[in-house]
Amino acid sequence: MSKKVAVVLSGCGVYDGSEVHESSAVMVHLSREGAQVEIYAPDIDQLHVVNHIKGEPTKEKRNVLVESARIARGNVKDLATINVKELDALIIPGGFGVAKNLCSWAVDGKDCTVSKPVEDTIKAFHAAKKPIGLCCISPVLAAKILPGCELTIGQDTECEKWPYAKTAEALKELGCKHVNKNVNEVHVDVKHKLVTTSAFMCNAPIHAIYDGIGKMVKEVLKLA
Repeated sequence: MSKKVAVVLSGCGVYDGSEVHESSAVMVHLSREGAQVEIYAPDIDQLHVVNHIKGEPTKEKRNVLVESARIARGNVKDLATINVKELDALIIPGGFGVAKNLCSWAVDGKDCTVSKPVEDTIKAFHAAKKPIGLCCISPVLAAKILPGCELTIGQDTECEKWPYAKTAEALKELGCKHVNKNVNEVHVDVKHKLVTTSAFMCNAPIHAIYDGIGKMVKEVLKLA
């Protein structure tokens, strides 16, 4: 029987929502493995809207659920309606929307708060012993909600290839174990049924990011 996987999005676009390539890769790999996908997003306003050419905020207002529908081809549900009992696993792609709309990491770092629908969803999957896959910046959600978990955002030494490596130190300060991995690798925390990979936390070719996400999806489905 095919696994039923919830994918939670945070908008549409790397600077203010879900990273489009990561989201697409997650869904392609799930499709290849024969999984059924249900896409969800919180019905809330984005923190802000970014002009992706200039990289600067605009005066627009946009809704996370409505913007996520762009990636979901319209087939997206309000996260408040999710029924964990009917699902086998959870995956959350990255993008700054995770750090801006699903939690306040972009503003508050390790002192951030996680939005209630997102926190409730992660806690429910964890309590039900159902696997959770997180890539790019989204492992920060697990760091806040599942103290003591093991995860990776790639490497912990900042350089041109790993421009966001300092995030690893903040995760360690939250009591998590950070495990250094390359972009095409994943870390599996068997105890917490948590699978993480770095994706665009690394300056890597898009095919390498795609391959790492594929491994994450496979490991999540193995645990489901």
